[in-house]
Amino acid sequence: MNILGISCYFHDASAALLKDGELIAAAEEERFTRKKHDYEFPQNAIDFCLGVGGLKAADLDYVVFFEKPFIKFERLLLSSMQTFPRSHKVFREAMITWLGDKLWIKTLIQKRLGVPATKILFSEHHLSHAASAFFCSGFDEAAIMTVDGVGEWTTASIGIGRGTEIKLSKEIRFPHSLGLLYSAFTAFLGFEVNEGEYKVMGMAPFGTPKYMDKVYKLVRIAKDASFELDMDYFSFHYSPDQTFNQKFVDLFGSPRDPKALFFTPDTGYPSYFGDKPGNYEQLGKENQHYADIAASIQTVTEEILVNMARQVQKETGLKRLCMAGGVALNSVANGRILNETGFEEIYIQPSAGDGGGSVGAALYAYHTVLGKPRKFVMEHAYWGQENSPCVIEGFLKENGIAYERLEREEKLIERVVDNLQNGKVIGWSQGRFEWGPRALGSRSILADPRRTDMKDIVNVKIKFREPFRPFAPSVLAERTEEYFDLPNAAKHYPARFMLYVVDVKPEKREIIPAITHVDGTGRLQTVRKEYNPRYYRLIETFGQATGVPIVLNTSFNLKGEPIVNTPAEAFNTFSKSGMDVLVLGDYVVEKAH
Repeated sequence: MNILGISCYFHDASAALLKDGELIAAAEEERFTRKKHDYEFPQNAIDFCLGVGGLKAADLDYVVFFEKPFIKFERLLLSSMQTFPRSHKVFREAMITWLGDKLWIKTLIQKRLGVPATKILFSEHHLSHAASAFFCSGFDEAAIMTVDGVGEWTTASIGIGRGTEIKLSKEIRFPHSLGLLYSAFTAFLGFEVNEGEYKVMGMAPFGTPKYMDKVYKLVRIAKDASFELDMDYFSFHYSPDQTFNQKFVDLFGSPRDPKALFFTPDTGYPSYFGDKPGNYEQLGKENQHYADIAASIQTVTEEILVNMARQVQKETGLKRLCMAGGVALNSVANGRILNETGFEEIYIQPSAGDGGGSVGAALYAYHTVLGKPRKFVMEHAYWGQENSPCVIEGFLKENGIAYERLEREEKLIERVVDNLQNGKVIGWSQGRFEWGPRALGSRSILADPRRTDMKDIVNVKIKFREPFRPFAPSVLAERTEEYFDLPNAAKHYPARFMLYVVDVKPEKREIIPAITHVDGTGRLQTVRKEYNPRYYRLIETFGQATGVPIVLNTSFNLKGEPIVNTPAEAFNTFSKSGMDVLVLGDYVVEKAH
């Protein structure tokens, strides 16, 4: 049985293909169109998935959309009516966009794929989230918690998964949303909504959560851990342009200028920002205020999520938790949930946001609607496109690019390890690209984590980004506990997907300074030999050479771009940046210095 899942029209459009209940391929549309967070109909991702499966659209038994558009449209209409006339712009835009393709998704699928209406199914948004976590886990029974901006009406839900059934028993409804609360602060702090939330998380350790009392004026927590927002401070429910209003500004001060450089006395002033301005100290103090606000909303978010998880554990009595929704990408909060609740194991699949809805919708249809037994566990994130040696070599030859082919993997890895030890920055592209927003060793930029200066080197050469942004460590799974405070590390799935922030052991922080954040933590990725053998052997060999089985890992992209997919994209990023070496499968390209 062949089932195609689709997610689109909001952000991070994607497609996923199941064959007899096994995931065959999954990819976000942005990897093909090169449009960050592309939300349009994922035709390229669909074509890719069908190609991997050796299928045509006519071979599909079902196509499943990840939410119910008419219910979502209902929410937009009713919420617009409740806030009219302030909402007239939202209403106008909704009419324009929804009366086009968004509302008629069934017709569009029929037109684009040529499948009959009888083969098209719809899931609910948060049910797709729940299914994407529970059915990808190996758990026979688990509590479920989904938290995001908003689906149709739901912004958060809790429930239980057992076998092939999922029951969501409680929900929080729009406009009360933890995801939209965090996004309001993201915008206030000068970052793009649905893109910059992780920047707020990275900024937070440079601040002190001194404004938590003010944040709690915006949100009321009930005894059962549910919450409500005080909507007097927000405008996202009636404005298409602004998430917060003047009352919010009166409480927290003027928003941060998105064009202003961010640094604090603790971050220092990076050389890649240029010459220090004359008012450097004053700007540092002003930015400290924003860092304190970031710390405050991050801490409140963590507390709300921890309280919710405790309540779910209390109500269900279960020791396993599955999480999904965009808020489940808050890896700092995830670490606290593991440590401060009664749950012993947590499962979060790597594309926990809306992109993952395509997988969830397909799995929900297969297991719950059709009653088919479970046999799939998402053990890894490598479900995207792979570039064959013929494609790689063809590109290099066609463009006259000097290269060396090292067919013996041992020689290739030795070359890369030597370069890493010599302070070189490596562009690493091999195998199928990752499912989700994290680079996990298939499309990564790599460097030596032992060098204190490597943060600035990578930023200067590649990222040109804010100094508060941390880099991640990729560590051999069986050696994780030597360096990080994560007992039984090998069994924790979120750590495989870079979805836990944990403490670096105090005695190791000076050994791996480039991946140790200012608060002594790291957003780690544990690497297992059976799922990414070449990346594992690279880290293993680096460990044998240096005594440290860890490499610095950041995403293979330039600022504002999606992670690379093809050899052409990888070489373009390599050329435009200060990377020293490019590895495309077995092929090595080095810059002349």
